[in-house]
Amino acid sequence: MSDLILEHAELKPADVEWLHLLVGDWQVISDLAFADLVLWLPTTDGGFVALAQCRPSTGSTVHYDDIVGSFAPEGQRPQLRRAIEETRAQRAREPRWFGAYAVREEAVPVVHEGRAIAVVSRQTNLGSGRTPSRLELNYVEAADDLVAMIARGEFPLPNAATGPRRGAPRVGDGLIRLNSEGEVLYASPNALSCFHRLGVIGPLGGQSLVEVVARVIERQANPVDESLPLVMMGRAPWRTDVEARGVALSLRAMPLTDHGHRIGAVLLCRDVSELRRRERELITKDATIREIHHRVKNNLQTVAALLRLQARRMDVPEARAALDEAMRRVATIALVHESLSQTLDEQVELDDMVGRALRLTADVASAQTTVRTVRNGSFGLVPAQDATPLALVLTELVTNAVEHGFPGRASGTVEVNVERSGSDMRVLVSDDGVGLPPEESGGPGGGAGPGSGLGTQIVRTLVLNELGGTIEWSARDGGGTEVELRLVLRDGGGRAS
Repeated sequence: MSDLILEHAELKPADVEWLHLLVGDWQVISDLAFADLVLWLPTTDGGFVALAQCRPSTGSTVHYDDIVGSFAPEGQRPQLRRAIEETRAQRAREPRWFGAYAVREEAVPVVHEGRAIAVVSRQTNLGSGRTPSRLELNYVEAADDLVAMIARGEFPLPNAATGPRRGAPRVGDGLIRLNSEGEVLYASPNALSCFHRLGVIGPLGGQSLVEVVARVIERQANPVDESLPLVMMGRAPWRTDVEARGVALSLRAMPLTDHGHRIGAVLLCRDVSELRRRERELITKDATIREIHHRVKNNLQTVAALLRLQARRMDVPEARAALDEAMRRVATIALVHESLSQTLDEQVELDDMVGRALRLTADVASAQTTVRTVRNGSFGLVPAQDATPLALVLTELVTNAVEHGFPGRASGTVEVNVERSGSDMRVLVSDDGVGLPPEESGGPGGGAGPGSGLGTQIVRTLVLNELGGTIEWSARDGGGTEVELRLVLRDGGGRAS
């Protein structure tokens, strides 16, 4: 839509935003009018281009094919032009024929700040040829009021609630027409059913809707949205929920105005009890999962503390070192669960966690050498299934570099470079240490690597079996060692292909 505007006309940014607001909220008018809506923009060469179109969900459509981007036919242009020039709606005297059925057309100027900037064509399929019901008459009357507001620059409502919201009502879900005092002029059968489920007994016609609902919810312990009276009386173009007797209704008010004076309102309602119940269940499950991760983290920290205490009692250096390594691995897994306990998604923001783990690993692994860790690139969000093995692999590689790469040196650097494209990830862990002996370089897919210690076995097992990736050890240009990991992260619950 914005591209078409830039190509065919020159509008102010505020005018463009006004058209976007109109298109974002005109489905209600299309459903009430049982008509297709087409937004026509006058072009610099005197024609009209279709910016957007809307089909009714309550009746037959006129345009089975999209016409966005096409130009208005010659016979329709005079009506559109008069609507722009006279700044008032223009209704064709005779129906226009589209193939085998007749269509009644009305051109409505889109007014913003006192200027007509576009035209909405309201096209009604007359093919049914039957007497309209009371519901249809009320729908069309409400549509006429909203269309007239477009021509006066009063619709779309600039302070209306925006953004998606689950359970937002539509015309077919239930409609109530209110007068300026908030009294019910008409309630559709679906709307009556919604309020009957809420506990409102009897007809609604002629009653103050806010008083009727107040009598129902005053006996309930549920909190009430402070905007509910404004919505129930049609005074504000907002959305709200009302709950009573285990039933939840989503309500949306659309005030009707005439030159700034409120003359009534259209209230849309929908029973969203099942949606709200499922949302509460999901919130409960999310809280439970986060609590589980938190408890697992606490338990792992307890295990790490026990290992630390046991290591202090060991007189054999090899045994103490083995317990220290086990403690470090358990602490790394605990960091992953700590991150999972702080998010609603089963994904881990790995950058901060890896930074903390690598700094801790470099500090603990060698007390005689000062090792600086540098990370380039971003891991981003990593699925929980991959976060734990990947964090362990990185920790083991850095530990191995610190312990074996800088013998007799006072300082060194370990660098972690990350390249990620979607689910594909490449990680390069390098150091400026002594490097690997030639016979210990490993090829792609997991060669021998630097010896066959427990750390190397853990790394190879996690990369090949858990992460489904490849690992390669090689000499670094300029001295030192580099280890390259290539892996494909899981997408959701399954392994990415």
